[in-house]
Amino acid sequence: MKNLVVTEEIWKEGNMYTAYCPKLDVVSCGRNIEEARKNLLEVIEIHLEEAAKLGTLKAFLEDAGKES
Repeated sequence: MKNLVVTEEIWKEGNMYTAYCPKLDVVSCGRNIEEARKNLLEVIEIHLEEAAKLGTLKAFLEDAGKES
């Protein structure tokens, strides 16, 4: 399996932190920065796994500017 390097943006909204990966257009949140980051990574993994199951992983990565 190849490594995928992505950028994350994290900011505070009220009492929660929002974590966003602009390259993959994926977002998550958490009660603190660490939780928001962990949740974002989990969401990215789920997106990649589901795209692989559906046979759309290559298209998903191409849309993100990556190659599989």
